[in-house]
Amino acid sequence: MRNFLSQKVIDIKPSGIRKFFDIVSEMKDAISLGVGEPDFDTPWHIRDEGIYAFERGKTFYTSNAGLKELRSEISNYLKREQELQYNPDDEILVTVGGSEAIDIGLRAVINPGDEVIIPQPSYVSYEPCAVLADAKPVIINLKSENEFRLTPEELLNAITNKTKVLILPYPNNPTGAIMEKEDLEKIAKIVVEKDILVMSDEIYSALTYKGKHISIASLPGMKERTILINGFSKAYAMTGWRLGYACAPKDIIKQMTKIHQFAIMCAPTTSQYAAVEALKNGDDDVKMMCQAYNQRRRYLLNEFRQMGLDCFEPYGAFYVFPCIKEFGMTSEEFATRFLKEEKVAVVPGTAFGSCGEGFIRISYAYSLDNLKLAIGRLKNFVNRLRKNV
Repeated sequence: MRNFLSQKVIDIKPSGIRKFFDIVSEMKDAISLGVGEPDFDTPWHIRDEGIYAFERGKTFYTSNAGLKELRSEISNYLKREQELQYNPDDEILVTVGGSEAIDIGLRAVINPGDEVIIPQPSYVSYEPCAVLADAKPVIINLKSENEFRLTPEELLNAITNKTKVLILPYPNNPTGAIMEKEDLEKIAKIVVEKDILVMSDEIYSALTYKGKHISIASLPGMKERTILINGFSKAYAMTGWRLGYACAPKDIIKQMTKIHQFAIMCAPTTSQYAAVEALKNGDDDVKMMCQAYNQRRRYLLNEFRQMGLDCFEPYGAFYVFPCIKEFGMTSEEFATRFLKEEKVAVVPGTAFGSCGEGFIRISYAYSLDNLKLAIGRLKNFVNRLRKNV
């Protein structure tokens, strides 16, 4: 019998994040700092709205693009947060998480052979989604000495006459890096001059610790050439509700909706009603969670300094990306030994691109008690390694 599998799919490597998560789930007394999932429960008033939707029998399909009320609230949210105006009727699409928006956004704009620029380290889905859309991924290896920001020089060196899309992954997973307004203005100037499209993944936009997040779509000339992606998983602790959205020019949203229509139909109805409540009345919840994450962030950075572990200061998301090059082992080896010897799961930096070698990702979307216990074990591990160097 012939091989019925797609070679393109076979060649895609599985996510490097889940490997350690699967091991730690079966290990007694283990601590996982590997998955980027808030430890907070979805706020009660948001859950109540989901429950109420069930009780009212709101269990039918919504329109393909999502509830009109939700699209209107997304529009209101972006107007008050970023001074961006999107038409709820034809410039906003509600998706099954931000991940679906990335996938169908690329498929809606890519022709075979188009190039997609992907700065790394970054979220594991970008490169596979580009490949599945028949694009050629062009990787920019970001540098720790630049605080993992994308520089104009790096972007210019990556652009060719086949470049169509730049993925802009800030605030960044896994590094926690951000791009400030002056950084984005330099990138926007090149994007306009070279006539390319930006896919701006802003899923962590509400979780920043140095001023307010600025969307590149809010800069002059950029709204019409940006697919803005966001969602509810991180800011509102709604990972399992599986809800995101994309905002873009109506011609792009029309094609994205077509793919969404045939593959998904619509995002979960109950989740959409809950999300309306989140956007209307969830600002205080986000502020509270953000303050808690910031406390954990400062704690980890202080502990790293005390143990002499090099780590640049991240100002977004809920990750730190410490350097482990001094120990003379790969990121995979470090993470594997740390898990086996101290029962703490972290993610090798290489899960997010080859330039993540020499780093590990630690998520602080976990309680301070768990972080303190894990850091105690990290100190033991690091001290033992240094004695043997």
